[in-house]
Amino acid sequence: MNNIAAAGSAIRIAIVYHSAYGHTRRQAEAVKTGVQEVDCTDVLLVSVEDVGRHWDDLNDAQAIIFGAPTYMAGASAAFKAFEEATSSAVMSKGYLWKDKLAAGFTNSGARSGDKLSTLIQFALFAAQHGMHWVNLDLPPANSSASGSEADLNRLGFWLGAGAQSNTDEGPDTAPPASDLATARHLGKRVAVTALQLARGRDTLG
Repeated sequence: MNNIAAAGSAIRIAIVYHSAYGHTRRQAEAVKTGVQEVDCTDVLLVSVEDVGRHWDDLNDAQAIIFGAPTYMAGASAAFKAFEEATSSAVMSKGYLWKDKLAAGFTNSGARSGDKLSTLIQFALFAAQHGMHWVNLDLPPANSSASGSEADLNRLGFWLGAGAQSNTDEGPDTAPPASDLATARHLGKRVAVTALQLARGRDTLG
């Protein structure tokens, strides 16, 4: 058992994502796997197309991880529609996501692909809801002669997990294993942080 976990109810972590071609879904599934590596956690994977049935689940979650492909220097339109829907579904009923944890991941065809703008968009969105942002906590890799494409965080992002999928490859082969491992790291980090926060709150009463 993870040494942070203690007896008590499971910590619910939700992953809300959009994926048009399946590449970002693979990244989302890797994040889910990372969460599942931590005991005392329960993870829910929700596509933006299905989010209408899961507002209560998101409101009950201790952490929400956001994911979308980067199109035209920002999150996909489908994900942006989800963000805008929270105005009436969440904000108008009070700051229901206040003090939850948040994190993000994104994928694009190019190595940079303006993914940072999407991660910044996610972080600002989380801030508007009063959430606490969890960063990637990995040094940039593959930035020296001894670096490798197999390194975690090979693309060098700090704010969240970035992935790159060649535009002529399907989701069966892209993103590469290192980017999926980076996504797993993010999921595990959010899960551990959520447990730390919950145990701290329990201690404070």
